[in-house]
Amino acid sequence: QVQLEESGGGLVQAGASLRLSCAGSGRTFSRYNMGWFRQAPGKEREFVALISRSGISITTYYAVSVKGRFTISRDNAENTVYLQMNSLKSEDTAVYVCADSRAFTTRQGDYDYWGQGTQVTVSS
Repeated sequence: QVQLEESGGGLVQAGASLRLSCAGSGRTFSRYNMGWFRQAPGKEREFVALISRSGISITTYYAVSVKGRFTISRDNAENTVYLQMNSLKSEDTAVYVCADSRAFTTRQGDYDYWGQGTQVTVSS
Protein backbone atom coordinates (compact mmCIF):
# COMPACT_ATOMS: atom_id res chain seq x y z
CA GLN A 1 0.00 0.00 0.00
CA VAL A 2 1.44 3.33 -1.08
CA GLN A 3 1.38 6.04 1.55
CA LEU A 4 2.57 9.62 1.65
CA GLU A 5 2.61 11.43 4.97
CA GLU A 6 3.34 15.11 5.38
CA SER A 7 4.63 16.81 8.51
CA GLY A 8 6.22 20.05 9.61
CA GLY A 9 3.35 22.47 9.27
CA GLY A 10 2.45 25.01 11.91
CA LEU A 11 1.63 28.59 12.82
CA VAL A 12 4.36 31.14 12.12
CA GLN A 13 4.68 34.87 11.66
CA ALA A 14 5.26 36.48 8.31
CA GLY A 15 8.92 36.36 7.36
CA ALA A 16 9.58 33.12 9.19
CA SER A 17 10.65 29.77 7.75
CA LEU A 18 9.27 26.25 7.88
CA ARG A 19 10.42 22.94 6.46
CA LEU A 20 7.80 20.46 5.40
CA SER A 21 8.53 16.77 5.01
CA CYS A 22 6.76 14.11 3.00
CA ALA A 23 7.61 10.52 3.86
CA GLY A 24 6.74 7.87 1.34
CA SER A 25 6.28 4.12 1.65
CA GLY A 26 4.91 1.25 -0.35
CA ARG A 27 6.90 1.60 -3.56
CA THR A 28 10.33 2.58 -4.83
CA PHE A 29 10.35 6.26 -3.94
CA SER A 30 13.29 7.22 -6.14
CA ARG A 31 11.46 6.22 -9.32
CA TYR A 32 8.81 8.90 -8.98
CA ASN A 33 8.65 12.61 -9.52
CA MET A 34 7.36 14.36 -6.42
CA GLY A 35 5.22 17.44 -6.19
CA TRP A 36 3.97 19.79 -3.53
CA PHE A 37 0.58 21.42 -3.87
CA ARG A 38 -1.44 23.64 -1.59
CA GLN A 39 -5.04 24.58 -1.02
CA ALA A 40 -6.08 27.74 0.74
CA PRO A 41 -9.57 28.15 2.23
CA GLY A 42 -12.11 28.81 -0.50
CA LYS A 43 -9.57 28.32 -3.28
CA GLU A 44 -8.65 25.60 -5.73
CA ARG A 45 -5.68 23.41 -5.02
CA GLU A 46 -2.60 24.79 -6.79
CA PHE A 47 0.85 23.61 -7.77
CA VAL A 48 3.77 24.75 -5.62
CA ALA A 49 6.94 22.82 -6.49
CA LEU A 50 8.15 19.73 -8.29
CA ILE A 51 11.29 17.60 -8.20
CA SER A 52 12.25 14.96 -10.73
CA ARG A 53 12.85 11.33 -9.95
CA SER A 54 16.38 10.17 -9.38
CA GLY A 55 18.62 10.08 -12.39
CA ILE A 56 21.80 11.57 -13.77
CA SER A 57 20.55 14.98 -12.71
CA ILE A 58 17.72 16.31 -10.60
CA THR A 59 15.39 18.95 -11.97
CA THR A 60 13.15 21.22 -9.95
CA TYR A 61 10.36 23.55 -10.95
CA TYR A 62 8.42 26.15 -8.96
CA ALA A 63 5.28 28.17 -9.13
CA VAL A 64 6.03 31.82 -9.80
CA SER A 65 4.53 32.78 -6.46
CA VAL A 66 7.11 30.79 -4.48
CA LYS A 67 10.18 30.83 -6.71
CA GLY A 68 13.16 32.22 -4.84
CA ARG A 69 11.56 31.60 -1.45
CA PHE A 70 10.82 27.86 -1.47
CA THR A 71 13.22 25.00 -2.17
CA ILE A 72 12.21 21.42 -2.88
CA SER A 73 14.65 18.58 -2.28
CA ARG A 74 14.62 14.83 -1.76
CA ASP A 75 16.47 12.19 0.20
CA ASN A 76 15.85 8.85 -1.45
CA ALA A 77 17.65 6.94 1.29
CA GLU A 78 15.00 8.28 3.68
CA ASN A 79 12.15 8.11 1.14
CA THR A 80 11.43 11.72 1.93
CA VAL A 81 10.88 14.91 -0.02
CA TYR A 82 11.23 18.30 1.64
CA LEU A 83 9.88 21.76 1.05
CA GLN A 84 11.95 24.48 2.66
CA MET A 85 9.83 27.61 2.88
CA ASN A 86 11.51 30.91 3.65
CA SER A 87 10.19 34.48 3.87
CA LEU A 88 6.69 33.20 4.42
CA LYS A 89 3.77 35.47 3.63
CA SER A 90 0.18 35.43 4.79
CA GLU A 91 -0.86 34.33 1.30
CA ASP A 92 1.15 31.13 1.80
CA THR A 93 -1.43 30.00 4.35
CA ALA A 94 -2.86 26.70 3.10
CA VAL A 95 -2.92 22.96 3.54
CA TYR A 96 0.20 21.61 1.84
CA VAL A 97 0.01 18.21 0.21
CA CYS A 98 2.62 16.05 -1.49
CA ALA A 99 1.97 13.66 -4.34
CA ASP A 100 3.88 11.41 -6.71
CA SER A 101 3.80 11.00 -10.44
CA ARG A 102 5.42 9.01 -13.22
CA ALA A 103 5.56 12.24 -15.23
CA PHE A 104 7.44 15.46 -14.57
CA THR A 105 4.34 17.60 -14.60
CA THR A 106 2.35 20.25 -12.74
CA ARG A 107 -0.94 18.67 -13.83
CA GLN A 108 -2.71 17.32 -10.77
CA GLY A 109 -4.52 14.66 -12.76
CA ASP A 110 -1.20 13.02 -13.55
CA TYR A 111 -0.39 12.39 -9.89
CA ASP A 112 -1.07 8.92 -8.56
CA TYR A 113 -0.96 9.10 -4.78
CA TRP A 114 -1.58 11.98 -2.44
CA GLY A 115 -0.92 12.58 1.22
CA GLN A 116 -3.44 14.00 3.69
CA GLY A 117 -1.72 17.33 4.01
CA THR A 118 -0.23 19.55 6.69
CA GLN A 119 -1.57 22.96 7.67
CA VAL A 120 0.63 26.01 7.31
CA THR A 121 -0.68 29.25 8.78
CA VAL A 122 1.23 32.49 8.40
CA SER A 123 0.11 35.40 10.52
CA SER A 124 0.79 38.93 9.32
